Amino acid sequence: MTYLLALDQGTSSSRSILFDAHGRIVAQAQLELPQIYPRPGWVEHDPHEIWRTQLSTARAALSQAGISASQVRALGITNQRETTVVWNRQTGQPIHHAIVWQDRRAEPACARLREDGHADSIQQKTGLRIDAYFSATKLQWLLDEVPGARAAAERGELAFGTIDSWLIWQLTQGKRHVTDVSNAARTMLFNVRSNQWDEDLLALLRIPKSLMPEVLPSSSDFGQTAADVLGAPIAIGGVAGDQQSALFGQACFKAGMAKNTYGTGCFMLMHTGSSFQTSHNGLLTTSAAQTSATPAYALEGSVFIGGAVVQWLRDGLQAIEHSGQVQSLAESVPDSGGVMLVPAFTGLGAPYWKPDARGTITGLTRGSSLAHIARAALESIAYQSAALLLAMSRDAVESGGAPVSELRVDGGACVNNLLMQFQADLLGIPVVRPAVVETTALGAAYLAGLSSGIYQSTEELTGLWVAERRFMPTLAPERAQELMARWEHAVAQASLPA
Repeated sequence: MTYLLALDQGTSSSRSILFDAHGRIVAQAQLELPQIYPRPGWVEHDPHEIWRTQLSTARAALSQAGISASQVRALGITNQRETTVVWNRQTGQPIHHAIVWQDRRAEPACARLREDGHADSIQQKTGLRIDAYFSATKLQWLLDEVPGARAAAERGELAFGTIDSWLIWQLTQGKRHVTDVSNAARTMLFNVRSNQWDEDLLALLRIPKSLMPEVLPSSSDFGQTAADVLGAPIAIGGVAGDQQSALFGQACFKAGMAKNTYGTGCFMLMHTGSSFQTSHNGLLTTSAAQTSATPAYALEGSVFIGGAVVQWLRDGLQAIEHSGQVQSLAESVPDSGGVMLVPAFTGLGAPYWKPDARGTITGLTRGSSLAHIARAALESIAYQSAALLLAMSRDAVESGGAPVSELRVDGGACVNNLLMQFQADLLGIPVVRPAVVETTALGAAYLAGLSSGIYQSTEELTGLWVAERRFMPTLAPERAQELMARWEHAVAQASLPA
């Protein structure tokens, strides 16, 4: 047997999954990653804990499978994106905790960039809106606020990386300082048209180029693990940010193919081929995972509160004891009884971009019950995702393409049949759940498998992708449009008056 090991370093946990050459899971291990909240709106991780938990799970997965590292053909890495680490090249010690993608401390710097008129040029180069979400202003904050950091950076003593770069540095014991295009594209410092760090953006934020890692295609030679890390050297052959990795794991290789990951939030990506496409409907342009030097792009939209609305039902409303009960409670009523729940607990993401919006429940009557609210909460995940897909389809049609014809789904909440059926009904297209829903890790394994010769082409990977269930729309299109209009009305109620 030939094995591929995927390291999946996420926001709340580190996981390692061992796959066979057919993309089937052989073994997996997971450890929770502690969150650090120094101040309201600030979120950090300990880089040493990221490495410790990731290494422990990799060793545990190999042990569980009863195989040695020498039997693993290649290793792939997928990771939480935008999270920022800076370390000393000589000692390998981080100069500060990692600043997590959710962290908002750099918003004042973003506001200045917007006020100074840089929004359009940054979007044209990077495909991104100016936001504290991305790595650039987090890195700027570290250089400005950590004593001595800027001077050390200017002397070439420091290295910057997203989590993939930090893990590769550790795995190779400091021999490689590299990243891939999909992670670089989330920094707001990378020109996705030229596939290079942008000199003008680095100068604008006063970031020395010597800090930056080398950027490679997502399926490449990223080095090999030091022999004593896992017991034998393993080639590191694939790297991609988690959402681009999931797009790859779903075998969405052609323009117009789309996936949605239902997690704490929801992340929808649509492949747009080799052409850079600016969204006119509130989406971001990003680099997709690349198997060669040829650019590949995707449109992306994020829903901030997806599955987290179920946690709110459990912990906030105490309507359920555990998350698994939400489907039966929601199914105890035939529909939401006119109740609409907009879970804008932290504002609304794409395609609305309303940071000041707040959670709202509309349509309540004396007949409304907890079951109606639970159903409305579950349906809110589908409504937000439908708004994203409709925006993507408009962008596709405006650029001469075809609307999305099916949606591939993954992530924890995709196992909820009621939610998936409602999603298909709202969209009017099939919603397809794969046999292997761990598509984020699978994408990293596939990228590593391509670079190491296990797979010869993406066509071969397309043949490995298997659907477990197709949810076909059952609702009349007119009724679906009516429901979406009611949703948009509810969203309008969620915005605070200026």
